[in-house]
Amino acid sequence: MLSLPHENLRMDKVCVHLTIVERMVVLGGGSFGTAMAAHVAARKSQLEVNMLVRDPQVCRSINEEHHNFKYFPQHELPKNVIATTDAKAALLGADFCLHAVPVQFSSSFLEEIANYVDPGLPFISLSKGLELNTLRMMSQIIPKALKNPRQPYVVLSGPSFALELMNKLPTALVVASKDKKIANSVQQLMASKNLRINTSSDVTGVEIVGALKNVLAIAAGIVEGLNLGNNSMAALVSQGCSEIRWLATKMGAKSTTLTGLSGTGDVMLTCFVSLSRNRTVGVRLGSGEKLDDILSSMNQVAEGVATAGAVIALAQKYKVKMPVLTAVARIIDNELTPTKAVFELMNLPQVEEV
Repeated sequence: MLSLPHENLRMDKVCVHLTIVERMVVLGGGSFGTAMAAHVAARKSQLEVNMLVRDPQVCRSINEEHHNFKYFPQHELPKNVIATTDAKAALLGADFCLHAVPVQFSSSFLEEIANYVDPGLPFISLSKGLELNTLRMMSQIIPKALKNPRQPYVVLSGPSFALELMNKLPTALVVASKDKKIANSVQQLMASKNLRINTSSDVTGVEIVGALKNVLAIAAGIVEGLNLGNNSMAALVSQGCSEIRWLATKMGAKSTTLTGLSGTGDVMLTCFVSLSRNRTVGVRLGSGEKLDDILSSMNQVAEGVATAGAVIALAQKYKVKMPVLTAVARIIDNELTPTKAVFELMNLPQVEEV
């Protein structure tokens, strides 16, 4: 009986979120979290945007110099972007939470701060990938880590480089949630003359393609690194898109999601543009570099590397053949060289187009 008043209070709080936004928290001080913090802060000067970061130097540079020296040293942040290393202070009174922590670190990060998270605080996930050991998506990771299956949740995804967001170049994204009201409120909160936000109810579709397109981008980079030409690039990416569709639809995704902004749109950006971290990893693998050397030289996370490890397990679980994406996993695990992977793919049985 005591749970009913608490639940009503929680729902009332969510309703308040839909109309009044005075304070936001951004979890993570990376490039995309910084770009989104700058974006929402620039839209409304009265909005207080608190970035929860781990690095004291990043914290100081944001508060004292209004720059994230690590990722955007040339871009000035709005004065209403404030950084802190104190989770309690960052989360106190927040109306929305932008989650920009890499997927593989999200569970441990959220478990540490769970006591400070309001049960009605809507989470907007910017993180793309699958938890390696559990195969969980962010829509499963967040409520489990916070021990609250009813934590309001939306995922924001689509073709977007942080640098171009910071430069206020035209961008379009998708926000997906089971709760249409929260999706609409996030759309209103974040849409601007530079950023178009579409809404969707297909959380699974948006999340799974957002995760797997990073693995496909590594494959595309490998083709580039091996100098295999445009014909093979087009063939590989189209095959990879089919594999993503086969798996995603078995997991409950809508086919329209897979051909939309968060599907085909994000695949094109990540696979074909040199700013893509995952594509860059692939190019360097195809050029003969070792994975450990590549990763140690990067200051940002290429989520496709860890997500590739989940692909084989997912393919087995859902009984889907995924030769391109599983080849990436085998290359990363040193079971296969890039050149041998190409040979194997080219020698697969000739099949009917599906």
